[in-house]
Amino acid sequence: MSETENRQPKNIKNNPKIMKAWAVYDWANSVYSLVITSTIFPIYYSILTTAYEKKEYVAETKSWIDVPVRHMIKIFGEEYQPDAVYGYSLTISFFIVVLLSPFLSSLADTIGNKKSFLQFFCYLGATSCMGLAMFTGMHNVFLGLLFSITASVGFWGSLVFYNSFLPDIATPDRQDALSAKGYVYGYIGSVVLVVICLVLIQVFAKGAAQQLLFTRISFLLTGAWWFGFSQYTFKHLPQFGDVKDKLPKDLVLLNYKNIFKKHEEQGGFFEVLKDNLSFYKDIAKESFHELFKVGGELFKDRNLKFFLSSFFFYSVGMQTIFLMATLFGKSEINLAQDKLIGTLLVIQIEAIIGAVIFSRLSKRIGNRNVISIAIILWIVACIWAFFLNKENPTVEYQFYGVAAVVGLVMGGLQAMSRSTYSKLLPEDSMENTTFFSFYDVLEKIAIIIGTFIFATLIEHFNNMRIAALSMTLFFGAGLVLIRFLKVKMRTDRETL
Repeated sequence: MSETENRQPKNIKNNPKIMKAWAVYDWANSVYSLVITSTIFPIYYSILTTAYEKKEYVAETKSWIDVPVRHMIKIFGEEYQPDAVYGYSLTISFFIVVLLSPFLSSLADTIGNKKSFLQFFCYLGATSCMGLAMFTGMHNVFLGLLFSITASVGFWGSLVFYNSFLPDIATPDRQDALSAKGYVYGYIGSVVLVVICLVLIQVFAKGAAQQLLFTRISFLLTGAWWFGFSQYTFKHLPQFGDVKDKLPKDLVLLNYKNIFKKHEEQGGFFEVLKDNLSFYKDIAKESFHELFKVGGELFKDRNLKFFLSSFFFYSVGMQTIFLMATLFGKSEINLAQDKLIGTLLVIQIEAIIGAVIFSRLSKRIGNRNVISIAIILWIVACIWAFFLNKENPTVEYQFYGVAAVVGLVMGGLQAMSRSTYSKLLPEDSMENTTFFSFYDVLEKIAIIIGTFIFATLIEHFNNMRIAALSMTLFFGAGLVLIRFLKVKMRTDRETL
């Protein structure tokens, strides 16, 4: 790639084609969130890790209910609940993202190929989704967990670079709407694919064996969808990055074509490789130094300090609940598969409406108040979830009520968080990837803490309701901190 290609393009802010290309990536990658994270894979995982179902009599309803008995998963001689292991696997995936994203975002800013890293993580996630089709039972459960981890790394790793494009391509007055548009595209696209998958599993499949087969086909379709639709984004989204003069003559570790060259003019392959390793070592050292430096700079700004602190705490609860919600419905409520997936589809549709409503509401009452309302509703949902009891005859309808609250605020809070942070950043900065790397690292650390606490409480109490209730503490801290965000910003910015 030439230096001319690497330079930041002119006149690209608020360009309709570029903004559409950016939003389309949400359409492409959000199928991972719904199919793999929220609906089909967690249910599939629960089915494959269930040994059998036993009957229990409920005196209150004078009826018998089915209670699943799960296979325990042995790790280093110790047995663990499968839901807890799933939670720990998510913790591992986010830990990997936290380690990688500062280095990779710094590297992207250095050599000016932010889009290339977005592509890499996209392809990692898409192929990992396809790899989940090889997970067929307890005999290869760790293979399934491995692909689950790499799919998660691909999805969340790509978002580091994807989110950082927002201030590059849209002015502050357009960022709320564009951020919400991306989420709306994502929710619509993911619902379309899930409906296709459900038709395969519920209509065309004949018997339990075929249902499992078509479920694995759904994983293949998810990867293909993500890979295929992202090509529109990669075609129209420009490269960004502050290109440095002193780069290795051949980046052999980033360009596979250069690996097969002899590099005679540069002293041979191993001499070039040595230069590469030295270059990447310096980048790694500087990246974490830069991350802490950027964090220090961001926290000097009063608004950013309180927003990021609030964002960290409410992300612990929001993202953990989002990641574990399906297993909650399956394990705690023992909701039938079709009802559970139907509920999650309604949540996605609600999230579309919520993202649009919250975006428009922010123009009237400001981002701070909109975020506060969303956090309060999350607290209500967590407390309500704690009091759910599968022996209660109305538990199914209560679960639908919790789901309705979650659906309304899920899309809205995510969209408002991304756009609020974007509007708080310095305009026309060449460090947007680093800024958003810090944002994403902060979010991933929150998820690491949240999923670890959630999984540990499941393992200790064998009860997801207590784990859900614990998240209210983090939402509460986030609510208090967001109220310190000043309503008025600098005169050249929009009201928050």
